[in-house]
Amino acid sequence: MNIIYCYDAYCGWCYGFSPVIKKIAAAYQHQFNFEVLSGGMILNDPPQHISNIAQYIQEAYKTVEDYTGILFGEDYLQHIFHPEESDWVLHSEKPAIALTIMKEYSPENVINLASDIQYALHFEGRDLTDDQAYLSILEKYHFDTTDFQQKLNSNIYKEKAHYEFQLVKQLNVRSFPQVLLQVNESKFYLLAKGFTPYEILNQTIQRVLNEIKL
Repeated sequence: MNIIYCYDAYCGWCYGFSPVIKKIAAAYQHQFNFEVLSGGMILNDPPQHISNIAQYIQEAYKTVEDYTGILFGEDYLQHIFHPEESDWVLHSEKPAIALTIMKEYSPENVINLASDIQYALHFEGRDLTDDQAYLSILEKYHFDTTDFQQKLNSNIYKEKAHYEFQLVKQLNVRSFPQVLLQVNESKFYLLAKGFTPYEILNQTIQRVLNEIKL
């Protein structure tokens, strides 16, 4: 059985949910396969400047902090509160491509990799549309930097990322984060929609497992 985590790198609530899904992955690592699918939350063409949503985030980030206990970094908030000084544009494609590559390198670390990408943005204040944003993650996991850079700009991995966007839509996921349990090719259980505390998500998993056994 697979636990499928649908997220987007730019989703603040997914960032707040990262400690929860990491704890779930650690608790059930021998019971489930874990997969992360990028949802393509921001695919504007041309990409939108941070100033388009900065005012919204200025209020929303505190709600995420208060509700989840996560902290947003000063380098990230600098762009949020001073968008006129920022060169950031937002686009979900490149971080999705990056994750597809990283999953090939280390599929067993997929939950941590998705979390690391979000940490790079929301805490370290790295621009996820910049190829250099991922270097610290590559170093952490000892990934081949040259190989990664080549794949990051490859149409093959771009197509894989867009395949994930479509797959998320086929799963009827329209908001993030969402967590699904896949029992077989056609049977799925919705475990979490939106931020869900660990205790509640864990209880839901146990309830579904008991139901499957009946």
